[in-house]
Amino acid sequence: MGFKVLLIGVLLFPVLSYAQDTTKRLKEVEIKDDKNGNFGHMRQVDGMKLTAGKKTEVISVEQLTVNKATNNTRQVYGKVAGLNIFENDGSGLQLSIGGRGLDPNRTSNFNVRQNGYDISADALGYPESYYTPPTEALKKIEIIKGAASLQYGTQFGGLLNFEMKQPEDGTKKIAVESRQTVGSWGFLGSFNSISGTTGKLSYFAYAHYKRGDGWRPNGGFESFNGYVDMHYHLNDKHMFGIEYTRLQYLAQQPGGLDDKIFETAPRQSNRERNWFAVEWNLLDLEWDYRISSRTRLQTRSYGLLASRDAIGFRPNRPSQVDNGGARDLLKGTFKNIALESRLLHRYMIGSKEQVLLTGVRAYNGYSTNQQGYVNNGNGANFEFDKESTSMLTDYSFPNLNLAAFAEQIVRINDKWNITPGVRVEHIRTQANGLYHDRVSDLRDSIISDKVTYESRELPRAFVIAGIGSSYKFNDKLEVYGNISQNYRSVTFNDIRVVNPSFEIDPAIADEKGWSGDLGIRGELKEKFRFDANVFYLYYGNRIGEYFATKNSTQVIRRRGNVGVAQIYGLESFVELDVLKFWNSISDNWKTTVYSNLALTNAHYTKSPIKNIQGSRVEYVPAINWKTGIQLGYKTWKLSYQFSRLSDQYADATNAETGGYSGVNGKVPAYQLMDISAGWMWRWLTLEASVNNLANVPYFTRRATGYPGPGIIPGEGRSFYLTTGVKF
Repeated sequence: MGFKVLLIGVLLFPVLSYAQDTTKRLKEVEIKDDKNGNFGHMRQVDGMKLTAGKKTEVISVEQLTVNKATNNTRQVYGKVAGLNIFENDGSGLQLSIGGRGLDPNRTSNFNVRQNGYDISADALGYPESYYTPPTEALKKIEIIKGAASLQYGTQFGGLLNFEMKQPEDGTKKIAVESRQTVGSWGFLGSFNSISGTTGKLSYFAYAHYKRGDGWRPNGGFESFNGYVDMHYHLNDKHMFGIEYTRLQYLAQQPGGLDDKIFETAPRQSNRERNWFAVEWNLLDLEWDYRISSRTRLQTRSYGLLASRDAIGFRPNRPSQVDNGGARDLLKGTFKNIALESRLLHRYMIGSKEQVLLTGVRAYNGYSTNQQGYVNNGNGANFEFDKESTSMLTDYSFPNLNLAAFAEQIVRINDKWNITPGVRVEHIRTQANGLYHDRVSDLRDSIISDKVTYESRELPRAFVIAGIGSSYKFNDKLEVYGNISQNYRSVTFNDIRVVNPSFEIDPAIADEKGWSGDLGIRGELKEKFRFDANVFYLYYGNRIGEYFATKNSTQVIRRRGNVGVAQIYGLESFVELDVLKFWNSISDNWKTTVYSNLALTNAHYTKSPIKNIQGSRVEYVPAINWKTGIQLGYKTWKLSYQFSRLSDQYADATNAETGGYSGVNGKVPAYQLMDISAGWMWRWLTLEASVNNLANVPYFTRRATGYPGPGIIPGEGRSFYLTTGVKF
């Protein structure tokens, strides 16, 4: 009943508000200010988002001097404090970032959006991001940590939102940009876009192609990504938009390594038959209604039609040679549709303007997953030869999510505001299907086949709440803080996937917890910019992996709820304009230095499982530091970045070595250097990058499944050269 009342209230509020408002709306004027360079934070009211009291970060992508052609995550997110990155390959096809003790795999612990709408496979059932927009197409990247769960859904990590480029000049009918990149190991990238405004219609479209052979043998890839965005401004009140995204790629996967192989030959690969393919289709329809100068309604409907296929020989021993025969085939489809509506209303109490943001969401997802062993050769063949004998699992996963939220900026005075919020959630996850418990002899002939049918349904409804606050001493100095509840439902990857490396605990359950921030940010005389905060994350019922005994004798790895994790630390970013600091003002020269340091303590404080309580949480480096210098002289730019991460563990028991599988064990500390340069003249741009300048052997993850299992090495020294034109 409460959900229905709130929904009716949101729908009726625009009508009531419009009846009372007689203010005339003036045309918007956009003011651009680049004095803060390529990194900053969001405004308290930023479009249709409330961020007062929250830890926010904004990357101005267009102003970066980095390797954009390969989406080099280390450089692009170099100023975002505390991010841990999985580097699966050098293609940049998949983004894998986490932070504050959250698993980086395919950014599954963030709510990942493009222009404000979901782009992951299934926001609740399978929140993994196989699609990542090309950096060359982005205007900015927005990050809200922790407390974003009230507005965007129940993730521990927060929001990651990619904002695409828009027409630069509202009077220019056509603008063209083309960037061509060549690089190490046969890399070729081509980005081409067109944009403009004609009358009431504005548009932006691009085509992006890239291919490469990969640093390791059997690591080639090829991808195409296309995007079209059209917005029609009917009048001052109504705007209609449509966006379509298409991605298709095929990548060969060289497989994982064990510790011994990595130490002797990190570029080695003995997997020639492992392939991975993705098709992604996203459609978004938007209606923006400026009801009055104080009230705005945004409604959008979006959907995804996608697939992910993987095939390969992946035993739990990376050293085992592939002599042909059956391969593991994993086929997944994702179909979802959603409707979201947000209402932003400004009103006065006394002389102080207050801001209310409310919204509703209806989301329906339908995913399927099939897995089995097929004997179909060496190529990228993603079809079962005989479903009756080759398929091991066949599942469908319907998901339903209904939600409503409200957040309010309460301005106490000109300096201090409080932002309470609440979110009501209804989630229903289902799993319907079957799996085979099959036994074969040495000739791969089936001698027994037991089929088990499953049907699970887990409906739940709950309320999460939070509150934030900020105090502005002046326009340049602000203290902020927040505390918010978090929730993450189990995914179908947690329910049923056959993997020779581990098994799923049938009693696995949702994760619950809360997080908090307290920080200070600002700048001093446009010379020194900073943002420093302490954070705390209580992670109850955390899902992780551990060793267990099966049938009293067999030792296997199991995935389940491993206990309570408590994570706290310091995140800091400082940037100094060197010339202004020394009172040396020059129109030609610009020199800045920055430091991004995160110190994190993450341990399991409670666990029902032996050898986990007191252990460090997986993939949390105690020290995560990136520092660099940016130089500019007239039309020349140069950036240098040094990255250092201390050691990490890949599993909850903190195993020191990976043994024969390479899956568990320590991820050793590593330090890397990257350098990029650029030159611009009118319509011409030249850029060059060298990544991993010192050619350091390192790795960032131990994969349990694809693209492993085992150690996934980071790439060695690589070179890239880009030529761009813009008319």
